[in-house]
Amino acid sequence: MATVANRLPEEARAEIKVGISWVALGWFFALLVAAYYPILRHLVEQWATDEDVSHGFFVPVVAGFIAWQRRDRILALERKPAWWGVPIILWGMLQAYLGTMAAELFLQRSAFLISLVGVLLVMGGKALVRELLFPLALLPFMIPIPTVIYNQITFPLQLFASQVAETVLGVFGIPVLRDGNVLELASQKLSVAEACSGIRSLLSLTFLSLVYAYFFDKKVWMRWALLIGTVPIAILANAGRVTITGMLSEVNPDLAHGFFHSLEGFVIFIIALVMLVGLHGTINFVAGLKDLKNAPEEPAG
Repeated sequence: MATVANRLPEEARAEIKVGISWVALGWFFALLVAAYYPILRHLVEQWATDEDVSHGFFVPVVAGFIAWQRRDRILALERKPAWWGVPIILWGMLQAYLGTMAAELFLQRSAFLISLVGVLLVMGGKALVRELLFPLALLPFMIPIPTVIYNQITFPLQLFASQVAETVLGVFGIPVLRDGNVLELASQKLSVAEACSGIRSLLSLTFLSLVYAYFFDKKVWMRWALLIGTVPIAILANAGRVTITGMLSEVNPDLAHGFFHSLEGFVIFIIALVMLVGLHGTINFVAGLKDLKNAPEEPAG
């Protein structure tokens, strides 16, 4: 029996669009999560135990919220499956298998994102991936960076923070002797450990800079500007934290440890966020002056 669509004129059939099903997307995503459950479970456990990546809990929530905000635009898209997404899914599966065999966590976890892109391509094509490009770009922030890269980043940050602290403490007349990342003070010895390198605030701030720019500024280039700007902000804020710790330890050595040290880190992080907002305002102010300068003059009279 001929279907209704087949009985329609060719021009009318051309206008019929098969939309993307939100339910189907949800089912395929649930199946993907089930397939990668052992890998994702271990990832969540690391979020709960490693403070450097504790922001990982918020990444999928924020990305999912942004995707949900775009649901009307997503459902309005014409479904044009890109079947070359199937090899991408298989690539992710193979990478996950190899990562498991080699006990390489980054390969395992990033394989989930590769397979996710493949599923989206099969479900809706390039248009769907393009619509979800920004929330997809946020998801890598939930995956801890490889240990090799982590070690290459943290030690220079430890040295920089200890060097800044040594200089500032000397300016304030506090005697200090630095040996690498260790500060010898009159009251005690302070070691700028990996946890104090600033990598934690750097990772969190870079993620927050993108989210902040998305919700508070419509200019796409602003996301890149704030993303770049968070790097010196996080590094300087952490160097300031080490310096303040050295000063407070001269007042009371207990202030350099435990609750007060954690509270100090929280306050410094809030200050870094304020600096990020200030950077955003400064960039907009400079951009506004440039636009005003380049604006054509109105004819007199």
